[in-house]
Amino acid sequence: MSGNKTISGFSKLSKAGKIKWIVENFFRDPEHVMRELKSYWYHDDEQQRLLDGFSENTICNFPMPYGVAPNFLINGRLYVVPMVIEESSVVAAASSSANFWLSRGGFKAETLGLKKVGQVHFTWNGKAQKLKSVFGELQTVLRKDTAAFTANMEKRGGGALGIELIDLTHLEAGYYQLKATFDTRDSMGANFINSVLEQYARTLERFLATHPVFDQSEREVTIIMSILSNYTPGCLARATVECRVDELGKFPGGMDAATFAHKFCKAVRIAHLDPHRATTHNKGIFNGIDAVVLATANDFRAVEACGHTYAARDGKYRSLSYCSVENGIFRFWLDIPLALGTVGGLTKLHPIARRSLELLGNPNAEELMMVVASAGLAQNFAALRSLVTTGIQQGHMKMHLANILNHFDADENEKTAAMAHFADKAVSFTAVREFLEKMRAHAEV
Repeated sequence: MSGNKTISGFSKLSKAGKIKWIVENFFRDPEHVMRELKSYWYHDDEQQRLLDGFSENTICNFPMPYGVAPNFLINGRLYVVPMVIEESSVVAAASSSANFWLSRGGFKAETLGLKKVGQVHFTWNGKAQKLKSVFGELQTVLRKDTAAFTANMEKRGGGALGIELIDLTHLEAGYYQLKATFDTRDSMGANFINSVLEQYARTLERFLATHPVFDQSEREVTIIMSILSNYTPGCLARATVECRVDELGKFPGGMDAATFAHKFCKAVRIAHLDPHRATTHNKGIFNGIDAVVLATANDFRAVEACGHTYAARDGKYRSLSYCSVENGIFRFWLDIPLALGTVGGLTKLHPIARRSLELLGNPNAEELMMVVASAGLAQNFAALRSLVTTGIQQGHMKMHLANILNHFDADENEKTAAMAHFADKAVSFTAVREFLEKMRAHAEV
């Protein structure tokens, strides 16, 4: 390895040049590492160039497992749900939940809104009442100046829905917002929203500089930034499952349906009371949500940030899901804000994302929101079902057994023997290691 760890003009190097510098400076066996990195490239040069263009300074692809969860009955329609995730138990759990609810009416899903939010943050030292008095006039000018941006979106039934003036001078001297709501239909809409907001900012500057109601001391405005918000509580999906308590069936250890329903609802209630539990509870929900969002090339970071903010919307971090048992009916549901797109961005450019959408029947954004919410609810149901019955580790570690065996370089005979041995035993890293050690010692005798 070379001692030189800094470089100027790295981004201007060819892909081969970037890899050469990386492997020669940071790895002990540069030729082996170079071959390994290149082995993950697409054989199709056109596909590889497409992927390289999605990011910067790309040297390799990072493979992730692409799985599917069949038998999702959502609003009376069967789906096979694509999921990209490296945690082995997630797809299995989602599939198990889908099968469980398949004979109990499936998932009912709906969208409760499609509004997205953008803001122009600015400081201004004029008299607030003056600005408020002419805000109706400003709104008209803002709409007029952005008509070229919004025309196509309006033809598709969307566009800019409303503009508010938010006075936050009680929190920060001179601080205001133009807060706008948008409907971007089947696109996530980030570029559309940000383009409109930046025009709003230019219009605001001109309006304050020229309107006669303002005196000379009130004509200066400082635009801090113009940007969409990833917090979209008005872009909300709900997924629900329900059945009679006696239709839930029996559970491991002889647990009856009524006991299960009581413990399950109590577990959800605890996640509304305790932020420590709520964090892990909601992480499980996002195991399902993120996997589908990734498979469709949507922005899982934005979805996560929004969901966690929504979980804390009343000032305390709580569960995103809810449960009730009333009049003999078990009901479990999830409300989740989801700003998703099925057109634009990577959703059509990424070759596997295109197949994901095709697998789902080429849904519009609303339908995709409902599928994603259902996947999150399914994942949550599976996790809580395990927690209140057998415990989480039994199923999780059995799914993890294959990874442990690979860690110890088990061959096919050892894997088969281990799977049989641990079929009715607790799985742990130590137990698997000891099993393989005994098996290998016996083979050497």
